[in-house]
Amino acid sequence: MGQPRDSRPLIDVPETAIYTGLPERFIRRLIAERRIPFIKVAGTKIRFAPSDIDAWLESQRVDQVR
Repeated sequence: MGQPRDSRPLIDVPETAIYTGLPERFIRRLIAERRIPFIKVAGTKIRFAPSDIDAWLESQRVDQVR
């Protein structure tokens, strides 16, 4: 196995909603549409690496027009 990318523990859907400031229902929709990186643990449990969420949020940035 490779090195862990983040020393922070994995977080679940409600924690991800709090972390991002997005509604839990929207996080679940992003999962269903595979528009957000997630990890499936034991085939059913959805978890997120905070570093993946940070990178995903950064990729959503829209720069201002000058």
